[in-house]
Amino acid sequence: MAIVKLSVSERRRLTAFVICLVLAAVAWLLAAMSNNYTFTVKEIVAFKNGPERRAFHPLQSDTVEAKIQGTGWEMLFSRMSLSNRRITVDISRLENQNFIALNTQLSEINNRREIGEQVLEISPDTLYFDFTNRSVKRVPVKALLNIKYRRQYGLMDDITIKPAYVTVSGPSYLVNNISAWKTDSINLKDVFETVDTRVKLQPVHESNLMVYPKMVEVQLPVDEFTEKTVAVPVKLINNHNYYNVKIFPQKVKVTFTISLSRYADTDEDYFEATADLDLWKNNGYSMLPVKITHQPDYSRIVKVEPANIDFIIKK
Repeated sequence: MAIVKLSVSERRRLTAFVICLVLAAVAWLLAAMSNNYTFTVKEIVAFKNGPERRAFHPLQSDTVEAKIQGTGWEMLFSRMSLSNRRITVDISRLENQNFIALNTQLSEINNRREIGEQVLEISPDTLYFDFTNRSVKRVPVKALLNIKYRRQYGLMDDITIKPAYVTVSGPSYLVNNISAWKTDSINLKDVFETVDTRVKLQPVHESNLMVYPKMVEVQLPVDEFTEKTVAVPVKLINNHNYYNVKIFPQKVKVTFTISLSRYADTDEDYFEATADLDLWKNNGYSMLPVKITHQPDYSRIVKVEPANIDFIIKK
């Protein structure tokens, strides 16, 4: 293969030619991309100013095709963008009519868009709606928690949510199926003290459904936990024939975890231990297992000693 050898001056001229060619191509590209073009993109329809007296349901897809006039750069970026483009439509006229003409709102839509990217036409140009009776309902708020506590720490009481209820309004067929409304997930790690936070409610996915308010305050009462042991008397149950029964021992030691703030106030009166005599009569048990049937909220039983008790029936 022949190799063309160029002199120093020839290499300089070739380099200058290539540079000029690249600069000309860049200049042409910049000029071309700065020109205005008309192109079509899909955009999601978002509603605002919904009617207060009527519940509505769109009869078409939630996306429309918008014919846009913009520069070549805007056309390029619209093809590359992965985010959902939106057109916000005012539907206040649904108080008195069953349709919305989109092309009558072009000026308002364009006022909210970037300069140079104007909507020329929307297809379909009219949105139609179905109407049902509107229902209003108060439902409790449910907090979604993803909490990791520091060792020996945990919830010492019920979670407080303010407000505890939200108002849901919309078509009866949707509202009647809603029993609670969830918050966004509360994600926390290494928690060792009470948490007070504001959290958003999960978004509404139906355009004709409204939830108020949009945020709530959530309080998680957190405290350190430690172990405590108390002696709890055992209560005999299901002695239907009123046997004279003696149990040994009459008390069991219950070891449990409790928050430090409640440690001093929590004693054996907060617990109930039972032994079921039916286990002897119906199943032939020679010893009766002890069952803790009542304990303080947010306490956790560690162990019961002894777990089984002896008994003597006197006839």
